[in-house]
Amino acid sequence: MDITYLKGVGPKRAELYRKLGIETAEQLIELYPRDYVDLTAPVTVAQAHIGEVCAFRAFVRSKKSPFNEYARMALYKAELSDGTGNITAVFFNTKYTFSKLETGREYIFYGKITGDEVRKQISTPLFVDVSENVLMPKYPLTAGLSNNMVSANVKTALQQVPVAESLPQPLIEKLGLLPRETAVRQIHFPRTRQEYTEARRRLVLEELLTLKLGLSMMKRRGREHTGAVMKPADITPLWRALPFEPTNAQKNAVRDCIADMQREFPMNRLIQGDVGSGKTLVAAAAAYFAFLNGHGTMVMAPTEVLAQQHYKTFTEMLSGLGVRVELLSGSLTVKEKNDVRRRAEAGEIDVLIGTQALIQKTSAMSSAGLVIVDEQHRFGVSQRSTLAEKGKAPHILAMSATPIPRTLALIIYGDLDVSVLGEMPKGRLPVKTYAVDGSFRQRVYNFIKKHIAAGRQAYIVCPLVESAEGKSEKASAIEYYDRLVNGDFRDIPTGLLYGKLKQSEKEQVMSDFKAGKLKLLVSTTVIEVGIDVPNAVVILIENAEQFGLSQLHQLRGRVGRGSEQSFCVLMTDNRSDYTKARMDAMVRTTNGFEIAQEDLELRGPGNFFGREQHGLPPLKVADIADDAGLLTEADRVSAAILSADPQLTRQENELLRRNVERLFGGNGEYGWN
Repeated sequence: MDITYLKGVGPKRAELYRKLGIETAEQLIELYPRDYVDLTAPVTVAQAHIGEVCAFRAFVRSKKSPFNEYARMALYKAELSDGTGNITAVFFNTKYTFSKLETGREYIFYGKITGDEVRKQISTPLFVDVSENVLMPKYPLTAGLSNNMVSANVKTALQQVPVAESLPQPLIEKLGLLPRETAVRQIHFPRTRQEYTEARRRLVLEELLTLKLGLSMMKRRGREHTGAVMKPADITPLWRALPFEPTNAQKNAVRDCIADMQREFPMNRLIQGDVGSGKTLVAAAAAYFAFLNGHGTMVMAPTEVLAQQHYKTFTEMLSGLGVRVELLSGSLTVKEKNDVRRRAEAGEIDVLIGTQALIQKTSAMSSAGLVIVDEQHRFGVSQRSTLAEKGKAPHILAMSATPIPRTLALIIYGDLDVSVLGEMPKGRLPVKTYAVDGSFRQRVYNFIKKHIAAGRQAYIVCPLVESAEGKSEKASAIEYYDRLVNGDFRDIPTGLLYGKLKQSEKEQVMSDFKAGKLKLLVSTTVIEVGIDVPNAVVILIENAEQFGLSQLHQLRGRVGRGSEQSFCVLMTDNRSDYTKARMDAMVRTTNGFEIAQEDLELRGPGNFFGREQHGLPPLKVADIADDAGLLTEADRVSAAILSADPQLTRQENELLRRNVERLFGGNGEYGWN
């Protein structure tokens, strides 16, 4: 049902709902509250203090509409009283909400108290009749839509639109879940915390189960295709040619890849390793194994600089073994790019490296037996699914330096097999980390200059300082940079990176730093993940409290990439317990997985991993971090269902299959047709 025709909506409000992605009454029903206002303990008007946000019960004594309802700022006022005092409720340009108040009736009001003790006021309060539920939903809103409007429209939709069951009845009974209709009503308008908890459990478990079923079916579906099946081959020449001894974790990961690539269905594996754990060697070994089997390899990097870095590393490791490595770079002319693509398609290149955009444009993809994708979190489920459908369904090896707690990895990498590199290569020294306040600034600057004078390089990372409000990021960054190059670092070649810089300019600055032309790099943005400059040995992170723990760990990983001792200095003047706990964690450990777990616990659920980053279909109610227990339950239930019915073709699982197709997009975005 088009939301325009829902009673109380109309064309104007329908446009506002479209901004939230809602076009039908059915979609409105699934606009679940993001929070609730707890009205279970209202105070008296006399107890409502200026500046407080609180709930109170009061009668509407009188109402007063503005003289001109079409004025730019039309004020609607209601005088309220509860016997202990009076307060004025003011509504700005909200005739509809104001009209819902009836003189002489008692309501519970909620909002911020303003005015003074003589004449208290509350602006555009939320309100419910005292007979209604005391947990009031708070919805995602857009300008022109108030919470009361959405709440009223949801109530109407629930009266007019039937809520169909979406889980098989035996499963509902087995898991002790509410019927869907009851759960949807209770999530919108719970009368008690218990009702909310029961409703949320039903909806979250269904959503996570659907997600897990879909990801597992994707993993299995690749098995319907025959990939580039490979035969055993001896990669000992690669191990012998290395100037260092690989770690046991690297050897095990290579064994995993080689075993996968000899099966009838394509490999779909993630190499998850901490910063500097040696993921590239595993990728190079897999490419060498493919080469020995007569298959080409594509390596896809998120940026031009990383692509160039991979080209250098793969060439060093493989060219002496007869492997022809080539870079498809954005800096090549059109003629040169076409020449590289022609040679790749003619089988004259064994390993082709480039950015995702450049690689995906080449039809050489159809002849590749192995595709290596760097920085997995930027390359989501849908892209992996698309790759799996290409050409001879190549083996896919993804790499990520973003450590993720196991409960999150269970879903985020649910369609992948995972190998973890838990050891650091021999000879790598852990980065020494210090947390200091601004009084140490001069000492830290001197420390950086001392290392630069000794032939080393350094980074300074500075998020926007709060006092720079009103200035653009560019202006703040340039001001900070100017202060450094005209002051303490005046004789030192220094580069600057900030968010609004063109990608080509960013690439140039990073290239110059990597080549040693710049000795100091100042950045307001997160320096590219994976950039490898072994000569950089100091990183200073200004206003460290403004970064998440995992982000700080990624930044720290820019140093410590050579054999020299490296240092990370976290500078903050924030003295809160929360900041202290995070800085202590950084000083205490350099283990990315420990940091990730601590980050999850300290920052709280929902903030750890932005949904848009991990390439999953959007979730309406579940929170991957918060719902770890339900996620484990969904994983168990999903495995049991698919072991009996791998493609959900049985009649009793028809609703489950429909849920999967709906979540993963019937338009084929995730490969569901």
